[in-house]
Order: sequence, then C-alpha cells, then structure tokens
Amino acid sequence: MAYQSVIVPAHGLKITIIAGKLIVPDNPVIPFVEGDGTGRDIWRASVRVFDAAVEKAYGGKRKIHWMEVYAGEKAFNLFNTWLPDETVEVFKDFLVGIKGPLTTPVGGGIRSLNVALRQLLDLYVCLRPVRYYRGVPTPTVRPQDVDIAFFRENTEDLYSGMEFEFGTAENDKFRELLKNNFAAEYNQFRFPETAGIGLKPISIEGTERLVRAAINWALKYHHNSVTLVHNGEVMKHTEGAFKEWGYHLAKREFRNQIVTEFEAWVLANKAAQPELSVEDHIRMIYPDFDKRSFDQQVDIKQDVEDALQLWSTHGNGKWKDLLLIKDCLTDVTFQNILLSPRDYDVIATMNLNGDYLSDAVAALVGGIGIAPGANINYETGHAVFEATHGTAPKYTDLDKVNPGSVVLSGEMMFRYMDWNEAADLIIKGMEGAIGAKTVTYDFERLTEGATLLKCSEFGDAIIQHMDD
Repeated sequence: MAYQSVIVPAHGLKITIIAGKLIVPDNPVIPFVEGDGTGRDIWRASVRVFDAAVEKAYGGKRKIHWMEVYAGEKAFNLFNTWLPDETVEVFKDFLVGIKGPLTTPVGGGIRSLNVALRQLLDLYVCLRPVRYYRGVPTPTVRPQDVDIAFFRENTEDLYSGMEFEFGTAENDKFRELLKNNFAAEYNQFRFPETAGIGLKPISIEGTERLVRAAINWALKYHHNSVTLVHNGEVMKHTEGAFKEWGYHLAKREFRNQIVTEFEAWVLANKAAQPELSVEDHIRMIYPDFDKRSFDQQVDIKQDVEDALQLWSTHGNGKWKDLLLIKDCLTDVTFQNILLSPRDYDVIATMNLNGDYLSDAVAALVGGIGIAPGANINYETGHAVFEATHGTAPKYTDLDKVNPGSVVLSGEMMFRYMDWNEAADLIIKGMEGAIGAKTVTYDFERLTEGATLLKCSEFGDAIIQHMDD
C-alpha cells in the first residue's frame, strides 16, 4: 500500500493474523512514533537495544524493518495535525507498533493522543506489567515481592470522553433530559445548575473481552490468580456488574481451568470435613446467614450447591492447581497492594481504577520511568506498545533521561510476537546494567556508588550486559 508521507521499507513484510493467531515473518515491518520531548533521545537508545537483541538472539535470521509514522508535535509541525489519518491507517494495516511519549495538545482539539489511538483502533486492553529489577532504588522494604500485571479496560468507564461541560448548550440539554425523564436521579445532584457531567458506561461486551484477555494471559504465562478489582459496593450497576460479568465469563469459558475463591472455600471445607451438609457449608462461610434477606439466602444456597457440584472435576485438591479467580474492592486493593503485594498476580479492572493502581504500584518498584505498557486488541491483533511516562520537555535533546519504559515496552512487543529469545536478552541486559549500578540520573542520584550514564550510554550498557 502506498502512503503519502510514510515510507514503507522495501524488504519487510506485514505482520498478519489468521484465525486469531498472529503470523510474524522473520523480517516484519514495525511502525514507530519516536515521541515528543525526550522521546527522540529515548527512541535512539531503545531502537539500538531492540536491534542488538534481535541480532544476538537470531544471528541475522530475523530483522526488524522500522517504519516511522507521525503523531504529536512532529506531526503538527510537518502536517498541521496532531494525529494524521495516515498514522492510524498504518497502525491498522501493520497491526503491531511502538511509540514514545506524546504531548497532549493545548487549546482544544484532541484531549489525549494516547486515548485517541486507543479508541480509533479499539485497543481495549491496557496491559501494564509491574515488577522489580534488582538494584533499582525504591521506597519499598521488599520491592522484590511486586510482580503484578494490570489488565485495564481501555475504552469505557469515565475515560470514554462522554462529558458535558458546565455552561454549554449540551450541558443544558442533557440536564433537561435527566430532569424530564429521570427526576429521582436528577434530584440527587447537589448543585445541578453548575455541574459538569460525565457518563460512566460499563458493558457486558467490554467487561468480558477484558477478563477473557486477562485469564488467557494468566494461563499462558502460568500465573496463579486473576483479581477483579471494582467499587461495586457503591456503583452496583457499573463496577458491581463488572465483577458479576467477570465471574460469569470465567466460569462459562474457562470452567476446567479456573476455580473461584468462593468455590475454593467450599471445596476446602468439604475436603477437611466430607460429612458437612449444604447448610453446614453455608454457616461456615456466612455466620450471619439468618440475618440476610430471603433472596440473598436463596442465592447463597445456590452458590454453595453449585460449588459442591464441582467435586468430581475440582475436588481432592485439584482446585489448588487451577487459576484462582477472585475479586477485591478498589480501596481495599489500594491498601493491601502496598502491605502485601504478593497477594496480587494479575489484576483486571476498569479504566480509572487501572490508571491509578498501575501508577501507584509502579512507584513501589522505582517509578513509571521504567514501567512499560501496551494497548492491545486480541481479536484483531492490533497492538501499540508505549512509554507510560510523559515527555519531560525540559530534558529535550539533553541525552539524559532513562529509556527504560520504551525499552521494556519493546520487550513486551517481542513477547507478543513470540520472539521470546530477544525479549529475554532485553531483560538480561536491563538487569545487568542496573545491577552493575550503571544508570541514568534518576537512579544514580538515589544509589550509593552508582555510575552516571547518559540516555544513549545506558542503552549501550544494556546491550553489553546481554553477553554476560
């Protein structure tokens, strides 16, 4: 396909997808956006790491053909648009790409280029793995306990962009709609005449495809649990529904590979005391059973009976080897993930919760400077891997900042392509460079006896330690 501004490498081939399986040639074309601000320095260091990892892993049998596409300030300066249509078309055509940090335009228009790409390509999973690398300075006593993958729903929730600004005709019209048709809800507004209004859509389809992706990923990489994080006690029909739909999906599509936390309790009690009746099981788990409503009692009894029906397939300790599906309230998760991060393995949650939680947990292991990210549609194969930090414009072209976020996003990209040998070398190089205390300024100033490296030099150090 010919493009107006993008030059397609002559000797590379497209990544394709057939029957849900990604088909990656040995010479794939990978589109990239270098990013704004410090993005230029970061990309120059990162692409050398990527090419070195591929060369060392495959001895010239595989090679990435990089193709630059444009977004952000560079696109605006060249084409007078922050996100050219052609850039979106290239990502659609070539499936897998990578980008550096982008500036949010000032003065209207697109509120966030990152959000725009996610919505235009329907990249419904934001995957954020957070783990500790030995030697990284952190405020945490046991940072090595942190190894959590966040599956954040990317297209719904309060970030979907459905807002009505105070003082606009749209706001007035929407308030009138509420007032005339949903009087009880309208009367819950404390100050309706001066309120900006946002909508929070959470759908069955959006929930199920996110939870499905999280479970498939957990099974593929041999994780122990998936936790559905929600605030369903307050927002029963959105976040509470997310939890219920997530459980239903897990039991419907992964029945022989998973066990819910509730089911595990029942099965463990039966293993310990085989003679227990259904009523005994109920009262062991719900001491306040008699105080609950009739409908709640009916549901609880049904849940216990359903769990006991699993004994033939999940009993006799078999459940212990299955993927555990559980849930936790958002505020409880925020506390527990700081106190006991080992209790969390894979987390599936909605957009806003995932944004806060993934950044907070990244701080436990050294900050978002080395936190990678990916935005993925597992059905179509589209995936854009990206830095999770901002552009840090005051450090532009100073060859100073840590390229770790883009480097590790590339590692994620190679895993997605099943180029695991190259991905392993990137991890080896990163751990080696940091372990040797040869780091950029953000880590050097917090590490006793460290050697200060430039952004480009840190890339060199990663490459050197691939041979350790």
